[in-house]
Amino acid sequence: MPDDVPVSADPTGPRRATEPDRTGRATESDRTGRDRTGRDRDRPPSGRPWTALWVTALALPPLALLAAASWFGRWVRPGADDWCFLPLVRDDGVGGLVGKFYLDDNGRVANALLVGAYAKFQVAGHQWFPVVSGALVIAVLWAVAVLALRRAGLRTPHGLPLLLAAMTTALFLFATPNTYKTFYWPAASVSHTLPPVLACAALIPLLLARSRRGRAFAVAVAPVAAAFLATLSEETAIVVVAVLLAALLVSGRTVAAAHRGFVRLWCTAGLAGTAAGALVLITSPGSRNRRERFGAETASLLASDSLAASLRAFAEITVTVVTTWQYVGAVAAGVLLGLLCRRADGTTPRPPAHWPLLTTAGVLALLVSGYLCTVIAYPVFGARVSDASANRLWNDYLLLYVMLLVSAGALLGLAFRRHAPRTANPAKVVCAALCVLVCVGPAVALDHLGTALRDRAGKWDAQDRRLREGAVKGERVLPYERLVISQMLEPFSRGGRAYWPGGCVADFYRIDRVTDGRAEHPRRHGGPGS
Repeated sequence: MPDDVPVSADPTGPRRATEPDRTGRATESDRTGRDRTGRDRDRPPSGRPWTALWVTALALPPLALLAAASWFGRWVRPGADDWCFLPLVRDDGVGGLVGKFYLDDNGRVANALLVGAYAKFQVAGHQWFPVVSGALVIAVLWAVAVLALRRAGLRTPHGLPLLLAAMTTALFLFATPNTYKTFYWPAASVSHTLPPVLACAALIPLLLARSRRGRAFAVAVAPVAAAFLATLSEETAIVVVAVLLAALLVSGRTVAAAHRGFVRLWCTAGLAGTAAGALVLITSPGSRNRRERFGAETASLLASDSLAASLRAFAEITVTVVTTWQYVGAVAAGVLLGLLCRRADGTTPRPPAHWPLLTTAGVLALLVSGYLCTVIAYPVFGARVSDASANRLWNDYLLLYVMLLVSAGALLGLAFRRHAPRTANPAKVVCAALCVLVCVGPAVALDHLGTALRDRAGKWDAQDRRLREGAVKGERVLPYERLVISQMLEPFSRGGRAYWPGGCVADFYRIDRVTDGRAEHPRRHGGPGS
């Protein structure tokens, strides 16, 4: 690919188009529009249109995954906590749900607002949620990629920011052990999948800030966004604090003096907003009830056995994530970024001067926040916190992991260009192949999940009609047959001993109680203990 031949930069810096030479005459660059290497200054540094074409084509497989997953969303039906949210929002509105969260459940008022936003539309809200949330994730990550590259003064082939965003989105949503709880279950997505994405959205005003007014706006938005996140997800708030503290600590050596004060002010505003939101959450009656219910008081969280068990669980989670080979796609996309990006003047960029410090700070922020997230989740989930069924709890720091992999890949790509330029083209071929291959496994798993979603939707709709018809006839107790998908909780789990959320199902259909339908049809279900 001839567009990737190394370029020698003029040590004195590129001349402006209007700059005369020492004799006062226009330079050759002024007259021809070309620099000393003979390249057209107005031509994109990404090279020929072919580069933009194949880079954009690489974004299609992960985008196809997202599109297919969003299409399968029409088969999503309520389950677990959804049963409790639906009748409450239907009868008392979103305000009723906010009050219940703050006073009784967990104190997450922002969480209640987002849950109420989709529960207001009842079952249709669940069906549209994957489409809306998927579009939000790709849009935010795409915007952040474009703005971050622009802020860094880098130019890339058209389509490369989209590839970075699409690959990050696909790996974040579909390379997990339980895609249903990550993407299709709205309650889990609101609590653990969307919060880190919204945290990335808070970066947009920072990346756009160039004037005094823009910087003031960014600083004003930071505490509001941070407070919202703190009352949306405790785990994401921990990740935000870890990242902001790391940014503050390294800013003295990694941020230019002209921007250092603004960056530090922005980070401080974010930390203050997080503290304010956490104070609202922790002091809420709902949060106190939750801590008492699960034995998650401060003394219990900091007990040596709990800390040790949390460390073991986090180590198991780390092994699971690191050995998920599909995440190499993030590295591959980053390598392509390092191989194809150029400065605005067309020269090859170098790695940041303090990249070892930045890398160390990023890894430490990931490890510390991941462990602390496990610590606060352990009292509720126990040893199950590291199980695939609880993978939604990992998402709060999993997006940071994927983004760090992309950054590592970019550093690797820049190293190829500088130290082994002959390997650049083979590296592109390998990385392009990996970007496609990593989508194959999730695509197969998603196809199987789509079949399960469709089958459950048919059974759910049939049972929904039966229960509604029974309620219209005046029956107060009706049988309910469990419709489990992806280890989601349903009434009469544990061999029929656990009733929750049967009471919420009864409220949804406006009856007194539901009974275990398996007991009435044991032959169909293989007996009541199946």
